Amino acid sequence: MFIGRESELETLAALWRKPVASLVTCRGRRRIGKSSLVAEFARRSGARFLALEGKAPEPGMTNRDQLDSFREQLAEQTGGEVPALGSWFEAFHQLDKQINGRKTVVLLDEISWMGKYDRGFPGDLKIVWDRAFKRHDRLVMVLCGSVSTWITDNILKNTGFVGRRALDLVVRELPLVDCVRFWGKAVSRVAPREILDVLSVTGGVPKYLEGIDPGLSADENLRRMCFLPEGILTSDFDEIFSDVFGDEATEKRRILAALVDGTKTASEISDETGLPNNGHLTESLEQLDTAGFTASERGLNPATGRAAQSVRYRLRDNCARFFLRYVEPNRETIKEGRFSLATMEQLDGWDAILGLQLENLVLNHLPEFLPMLGLGRSLVLSAAPFRKKADAKGPGCQIDLLLQMRRSVMIVEIKRRREIGREIIREVEDKAKRLPVRRGMSVRTALVYDGRLAPAVEGDGFFDAVVPVESALRCR
Repeated sequence: MFIGRESELETLAALWRKPVASLVTCRGRRRIGKSSLVAEFARRSGARFLALEGKAPEPGMTNRDQLDSFREQLAEQTGGEVPALGSWFEAFHQLDKQINGRKTVVLLDEISWMGKYDRGFPGDLKIVWDRAFKRHDRLVMVLCGSVSTWITDNILKNTGFVGRRALDLVVRELPLVDCVRFWGKAVSRVAPREILDVLSVTGGVPKYLEGIDPGLSADENLRRMCFLPEGILTSDFDEIFSDVFGDEATEKRRILAALVDGTKTASEISDETGLPNNGHLTESLEQLDTAGFTASERGLNPATGRAAQSVRYRLRDNCARFFLRYVEPNRETIKEGRFSLATMEQLDGWDAILGLQLENLVLNHLPEFLPMLGLGRSLVLSAAPFRKKADAKGPGCQIDLLLQMRRSVMIVEIKRRREIGREIIREVEDKAKRLPVRRGMSVRTALVYDGRLAPAVEGDGFFDAVVPVESALRCR
């Protein structure tokens, strides 16, 4: 079953209209469905599909192991003999011989593993692309990998590939409307909060959504995925993080752990982790950002209209946040099969963390919410959480999401609460008073919520937009 990705598929399909071969880079976290997307593209195109994957690194592995694996896969998929390969230059030429003018999609998957043991790998690929691959008029070659930093450093920033890449495709979580389709026909019988709680933990990652049993409650689905020894989220984070960051995984986990309870600046991360606030920390944050685990958000200063002084970092990956908050602290108990709960609400701070998870879900899917906020056709100059500490100029202010347009700002409160009463108006009203804005700017307010909303809140007229999160699940 393949769900969604219609926009990405249309973008890829447009490459066939070019009179020359196309070189594509495809990036995204593990389990996000990059390989499945390319395979579906080939299937819909009626093209021959050659998928060659790098081997996961192991102690003692060498470049010879990767070349031998490449040769075996190529021979298996083409049904022909492939001679022993002495270099990647030879390997790519052997691949070129197998195309033979046929409409073909080639996927070089987990390319960072494939080229890990040979510094000349990118150069060999570039040379063979120029001499052979690009001459095919019906070829799309996709360089794919979970280690986005490798692709960035060796392909995107490599001057040798300037002008050669046709498309850089970054694969993110599925849109919420597509996520709901994993519940199948049962979706009409499942309460929206149950769906949202599962999505708040899985973050719309297809591989995890495939494990949902629509006949079970959200609590039971989350228990099976996160709190059983064989649960996919029980051990998946360790594997993914190790694959992506290798020897630097431990340090980067400390950074993510510092972001579990909310956004922070580099200085605040340094204070919490004890890591020096220097170029190395900046580089680590950039790598986490490139890999899709964090988001760096500077936004505009509403008081001046210029870029804010400090960048704030957000743990954008919902699965990683939930793992670090609840799974890792209970790892040994889970491993021994002794972790049991009647309901997820028994977890310490469950409502608070689910509120943060939902907030993150909305921020990651903001384009889906803008039309419902009345901003579908507006030029949004800045969209980011806003934090201001109290100082001599005035009190502090903390806003879940501040949208800034040319002549107005919108304070967006994102709330998950069983009962939401008039107190929410007072909370946001106070934030509006504390928010420093420059003269001539209109200040609007919006509430994006999950829970039972008191009629008086919507009837009061204080909020310019009131949006239940479940409205984004519009295929229900």
